[in-house]
Amino acid sequence: MITINHRLRTVSEFIKPGTLADIGSDHAYLPIYAIQTNLISQAIAGEVIKGPYEAARNNVQEYELSNQIDVRLGDGLEVINHHEHLDNITICGMGGPLIAKILKEGQQKLQSKPRLILQSNIQTQSLRTLLQDINYQIIDERIMEEKGHIYEIVVAEYQSKSCHYTEFELKFGPVLLENKNECFYNKWERELHALEKINQQLNPDIHQHRYQEIEAEIVMIKEVLKK
Repeated sequence: MITINHRLRTVSEFIKPGTLADIGSDHAYLPIYAIQTNLISQAIAGEVIKGPYEAARNNVQEYELSNQIDVRLGDGLEVINHHEHLDNITICGMGGPLIAKILKEGQQKLQSKPRLILQSNIQTQSLRTLLQDINYQIIDERIMEEKGHIYEIVVAEYQSKSCHYTEFELKFGPVLLENKNECFYNKWERELHALEKINQQLNPDIHQHRYQEIEAEIVMIKEVLKK
């Protein structure tokens, strides 16, 4: 049985039965774990960089899962064929803007309306905004810390009607706002401290627009941090 970290194990909790495409699969740890724990029956492990692609292939062969995990070299969702039915797509270990870009550019590959399980390292707001634009509703979220880094996991399902989130929900997460835990407070207190430090160094007359932007963000964070 393969050993995976707490972050990927948490992501795996949201995988529904069926098939999976793991984009940016690195060493294919998540698909291997998902097959071994009977979460799914078949998987695609997509990787754009040759080194991790080779590592993924080697791992899949080592665990004798070549019949169930297809390791493919390609950029984003281009590793998915148009005819393939997928129940889940996972994209982990990237910034929110990059995840949003991958989904936007590969939108035509979402025809089977798979569940999206997205683990963002930074700037999750941009991926929430994209989900809203492509009719995906956020059904769950998780915020967690591992080895000093804070990660956010966003789980979304396709909806025929478009869903609209408030500015606060896009920034902080509609589910996370309802379930503020210690990790949530830690993240936004750190963010608040960093923004206040930046603003102290800005000249309000010279950097007026940026100063006002940061001021507005500080006000939002302070509002949310009220316990």
